[in-house]
Amino acid sequence: MIESVKIRRQCMRDFYSHYEHLCALQGSVPLKAVQANLTQGALDLIVDRIKAADWAPLLSAIRHNKTLISIGVRSFHQQGLGEPGVERYKTYFRRRIPAIRSKDLTGQLCKAVKGCLSISDVLKNLELQGLLLRERDLILLTKGLAATVSLESISLPHCPIGDGGLETICQSIKNSATIRYVNFTGCSLTWRGAEHVANVLKHQAMKRHSEAWAESLRYRRPDFDYMTGLRRVTFNCNMLVGDRGASAFAECLGEDLWLKALDLQQCGISNEGARSLLDALQTNTTLVVLDIRKNPLIDHVMMKNIIERVLMNGNSANSEYKWLTSPPSKDALKTRPKKRTIVLGSGRKGKATIRIGLLSKNSISPGKKNTSGKDSYSPKPLPPGTKGFLPWRTAERAKRCRGEKNNPFFLSSSHLISIHPRAPVKVTVESGSTSETEDTEDLDDAIHRPNLVKSLDKVKITKYQQLQLELEECMEKIKEEQRARAKAEKRITKLEIENARLKNLNISLSEALHAQSVTNMILGDEGVLGSIENSFQKFHAFLDLLKDAG
Repeated sequence: MIESVKIRRQCMRDFYSHYEHLCALQGSVPLKAVQANLTQGALDLIVDRIKAADWAPLLSAIRHNKTLISIGVRSFHQQGLGEPGVERYKTYFRRRIPAIRSKDLTGQLCKAVKGCLSISDVLKNLELQGLLLRERDLILLTKGLAATVSLESISLPHCPIGDGGLETICQSIKNSATIRYVNFTGCSLTWRGAEHVANVLKHQAMKRHSEAWAESLRYRRPDFDYMTGLRRVTFNCNMLVGDRGASAFAECLGEDLWLKALDLQQCGISNEGARSLLDALQTNTTLVVLDIRKNPLIDHVMMKNIIERVLMNGNSANSEYKWLTSPPSKDALKTRPKKRTIVLGSGRKGKATIRIGLLSKNSISPGKKNTSGKDSYSPKPLPPGTKGFLPWRTAERAKRCRGEKNNPFFLSSSHLISIHPRAPVKVTVESGSTSETEDTEDLDDAIHRPNLVKSLDKVKITKYQQLQLELEECMEKIKEEQRARAKAEKRITKLEIENARLKNLNISLSEALHAQSVTNMILGDEGVLGSIENSFQKFHAFLDLLKDAG
């Protein structure tokens, strides 16, 4: 046997050995990221920093691989078009675009994945995240999915394939005997994509019904768990799916006996779509996960009823299908309360300011008592170089001027004492560079509001009431838009029916006019009229002959 063929066959049994051999042939150094992310037969790579020259041996190793159980290729690159300063640094962003975003390299990756799917009989999981998959890439991927004999999970999260790309992939998934889980999270899909997946589920349900009938003969009981077909569909973060997509899923779920989990987080579903899903659950007893969280247009009661109905279908023994974890919402994060800032004056090092805000319980030292207004509100001396350090000359000058009542730039001690019984107040002096981010107010405004706690509470209450009113207005607008949308859809349906009727009428009229024109053309021909006249003359001559004959 040729030595190179022998080495190649030996290397194909181990992915990393094959990869090192290809790197040695090319004269390049193997990437440390490949070895670091290769564990127990699973390759999971973040490819944003891999250069174009390092891709050739990696793609060749993937194409001829027969040992990997799972392959994951992830890209987290974002264009950043909406960020400030992009126009200024356009060349910088152009240089930083990863090599995997190029058209040629994406096609080579899909070709390598297709080769791996065609020859491997152990590959079970395939995940391509955040890649720009074009039409030719999806066609290559579809050919690999049609040829695979072991793949169980295909995941394309955040790949903007659209409804057309999903339709291409569904052509291979619907006839696959091994694929059980598909993930199309954030793939820019609409209700048309939901209809494509629903058609796949219907097609597979028809096949499995015939298999179940064949296995039920001779008093046998068919085992649905061992039949082929999809068991979990993840459709999260596709906001244009809406109620029409939910209705498409509900239509196929009503009589489906095999699908176990359906994830529809952040899909723009309202109460109408949720109601159709709830109606489908009245006859479906096999679905154990129906995740419609993060759809704010669904009422809390409706969502609770759906989740309770789904949990009734599940049991502790069926632990294979879990509810996906939901990331924490940004609204739950508490905003930092703003402090009142009073500008005292300007100096060589910037503006000196006083920030007045409510103290937390931890900020008050247990060894000091807050009985004296003059002692408790004096700034604590800080070592030089720290944030908020105040030179002793400035401190002495502020201490002398603190008691002056006629100076409009300083707070008097009586005002400080009037604030103290309500709530502790923290006073810090800092440079103007740190106070630019805070809200600056006039001294008169601070003096005329001695009770800071009550004023802050009132502001919070008014803001809460305003937010409630805005929320009610938004909900009313949403309801009006839903009603208008329903009316528009009804109007579109009527117009389509009327258009079809007019088309049929137009076709019938055109056929009648064509027949009439043919008749007129025949009657207008002199030769035809002459032949008719000769025929009549001959007929009359024949009658005269019969009359003469008796």
